Amino acid sequence: MGWCTTVYRIEQLIKYHYFADQLKTTALDHIVDSLTGLVARPFILGFAKSLIEDKIPFSFVMLDLDNFKFVNDTYGHSKGDELLRGVSEALSEYIDGFGIVGRFGGDEFIIIDLRDIEYAEKKSFFNEMYTGGKVLRRNYELETCSPYVTATIGCASFPYDAGDYDGLFALIDKTLYRGKSKGRNCYIIYVEEKHKNIEIRNMAGHGICSIMQSLTRRVEFVHDIENIFQSVLPLLKDEIGITDLYYTGKNKVMYAVLNKEFAESVPDIERITNDDIYRTNIINGLSEIAPVFMGVLKKHQMENVLITRISMNEETNGYLICAEPYSRRIWQEDECAIMYFLAKLFAIAMRMNGESLPE
Repeated sequence: MGWCTTVYRIEQLIKYHYFADQLKTTALDHIVDSLTGLVARPFILGFAKSLIEDKIPFSFVMLDLDNFKFVNDTYGHSKGDELLRGVSEALSEYIDGFGIVGRFGGDEFIIIDLRDIEYAEKKSFFNEMYTGGKVLRRNYELETCSPYVTATIGCASFPYDAGDYDGLFALIDKTLYRGKSKGRNCYIIYVEEKHKNIEIRNMAGHGICSIMQSLTRRVEFVHDIENIFQSVLPLLKDEIGITDLYYTGKNKVMYAVLNKEFAESVPDIERITNDDIYRTNIINGLSEIAPVFMGVLKKHQMENVLITRISMNEETNGYLICAEPYSRRIWQEDECAIMYFLAKLFAIAMRMNGESLPE
C-alpha cells in the first residue's frame, strides 16, 4: 500500500496565521517533514509558541510509537518509513479541522488540538483514537507485512496546566514518561493532583544491570524457593509494573505469588514456549496452540502475557508468567531480559538447593 508523501498542503495551513506568515518567506517543502509530510519539528513547536503568545487555549500532545525499533529490525527500515507515513496520514485525518500534527523526530509526533481542552473532551478524543481502528491498536497493511501499531501519549493543556511553553512541554514529557512506566499503549492526561509531584528520575527506576544485581542478591540470601518469590516480587512490581507474579511447576498448574487462592491447570502451556521467552498482548492467537491456557487467561480477564521458561541443560522445571488484566501494556525488551535472567536464577537456585517449585 502506498502512502502519500505530502500530508499537509498550503490551503490547510494558511488558515492558521502562524503558518500564513511562515509561508510568505518559507517554501512548503521546508515547513513539512520530508518523510511523513507532517509539519516539521521547528514549525510545529513554533506553532505551539505562537498560540501561547496569542493566549489561544489548546491541548499539547506528545505521541511515541511503541516498539518501533522492532518494525525496523524485523521488516527493514524501508517498511519502518512506510509505516511512519501511514500513521502520519491517519493522525492528520483524525484531527483534520481542529488541529495540526507534526513530526517531533524519529517515531515521535506532536499533536496540537484546538478543540478538546476540558478533561472529558480530551478523554473522549483519545479513547476514539485508540479504538475502532482509526489510528492506534490496529494493523497497518503494508506491501509485505501488517504490523500492529500502538503508542504511548502524554497530554497537557494551555493555559490551564501551564502558562508558558517550557512548563507545558515539561508536563507532556512527564505524562508521556508516566505512560511508558505503566507499560505503554496508553494515554496520560495531566491532572495536577495526580501528577504534580511525580519526577521523571523516580519513574525511570534503575538501570537493567542494577536490577539484575538486586535480583541476584535477593535470590542468593534466601534459601527456599517460596521465600524467593516473596523477596523478588516487590522489586518486579516497582521495576516492570506487574500486579502479581504467576508460575507453574512440572505439574502444569498455574499459581500466583500474592493470590494464594489462584490455582489453574494449564497442561498445554508447554506448547507455547518453543523458545525461552514468549510474549503477546493478543491472546486470541493462542486459541489453536494452547486453548486451555487461553481460557484461563480469559477467565481472569488477562490479555498481556510474558512467559519465561525455568530451565537448565534443556530440562524445563516450570515457567514464570507475567499476566496483566486488560492493561494493554507492551512488553519491552528490558522487561523480557529481566524475566529471562530471573528464570535462570530460579533454575540455578533449584539445582543448588535440590528443590522444585512449590505446588
